[in-house]
Amino acid sequence: MGALDGIQVLDLTRVLAGPYCTMILGDMGADIIKVEAPGGSDETREWGPPYAGDESAYYLCANRNKRAITLDLKSKEGKEIVKKLIIHADVVVENFKHGTMARLGLAYEDLKKINPKLIFCSITGFGQSGPYKDLPGYDFIIQAMSGLMSITGDEQSGPMKVGVAITDVVTGMYTAIGILAALNERDRTGEGQSIDISLFDSQLSTLVNVASNYLISEKVPGRLGNVHPNIVPYQTFETMDGKIVIAVGNDRQFKSLCTVLNLERLSTDNRFSTNPARVENRNALIDMLSEVIKRKTTTEWISLLNAYSIPCGPINDLKQVFEDPQVKERQMVWNCEHPTAGDIRFVGSPLKFSRTPAECKRHPPVAGEHTEEVLTHLGYDPVEISNLKKDKIV
Repeated sequence: MGALDGIQVLDLTRVLAGPYCTMILGDMGADIIKVEAPGGSDETREWGPPYAGDESAYYLCANRNKRAITLDLKSKEGKEIVKKLIIHADVVVENFKHGTMARLGLAYEDLKKINPKLIFCSITGFGQSGPYKDLPGYDFIIQAMSGLMSITGDEQSGPMKVGVAITDVVTGMYTAIGILAALNERDRTGEGQSIDISLFDSQLSTLVNVASNYLISEKVPGRLGNVHPNIVPYQTFETMDGKIVIAVGNDRQFKSLCTVLNLERLSTDNRFSTNPARVENRNALIDMLSEVIKRKTTTEWISLLNAYSIPCGPINDLKQVFEDPQVKERQMVWNCEHPTAGDIRFVGSPLKFSRTPAECKRHPPVAGEHTEEVLTHLGYDPVEISNLKKDKIV
């Protein structure tokens, strides 16, 4: 039994933010019904290489624990099927452009008449209001427009995007949080509601302390690369054979660092004894620390720093990450058998429940894999299903 067993979600999303949200819910036991156009319409199925069998690695990363049906939402028959699904659904998640669901006659105002308890969640680039509401939204564009790229990279590199589609991922997480909150509120009131989530809002919220720094000081931040704007030392350093991250979060840790580096005098120097002073005198301090850190290997420093409980870590590539004993102990790689891809691996859920564990019960589905199963449950007989296929409704 999963924490969300008994919750049914109609997933009208594609690409990453929406599918990532519904996968999170599916990992916790919700029954996710993924809807695509006949033939399959989630673009990520083609976003490769690499591929495993007929599926791209990109598609596989965000679509486990779902059943898949195909459906022409523009057809009268397709809309009728959606409305029958709505009767049983707890949640709908959609990421069409603003206004699309209304044009299809499937907006929240239409569907809540069928199921007043429905949670209806819309994911768009910029939300259901505002001057940008009709603009398309893609992760890269939002990283640029939200200010994230302006603070990522350094002065030499210029503005840089994050190495993963972080806007989509964060939006998927926020969407899952919103759905869980709405379900909890429905338990109290018996009423559903709509949720308006945008990539732009979600990414802006992740600027947290950097945004707060600007709102308080009105000073536009520059690109600091691997340096922290408010904490020193909190950055990468060159070692004898590579690089290391050292993250000193308080004055006690700084004093310990000075001891490890045989630079005890710095911990009592008024220029460096407190974090605000270290921020003010950043360059002078970093020059002295860097000179010492270059004298040992990354492995040697990690051993020494860990012995003094000073936060630090190597900069791992993905091969090193997935060979790490911590990853194995935490069961962060899941295996699953797929009908065309064979035995596949993907990153597991970070949610560790004591009684209702998140798990992989279903492989990422082939397009329309469960169409007959779902339609049969809705009361369609084999002849009707055959006719719907012949007419390319499903």
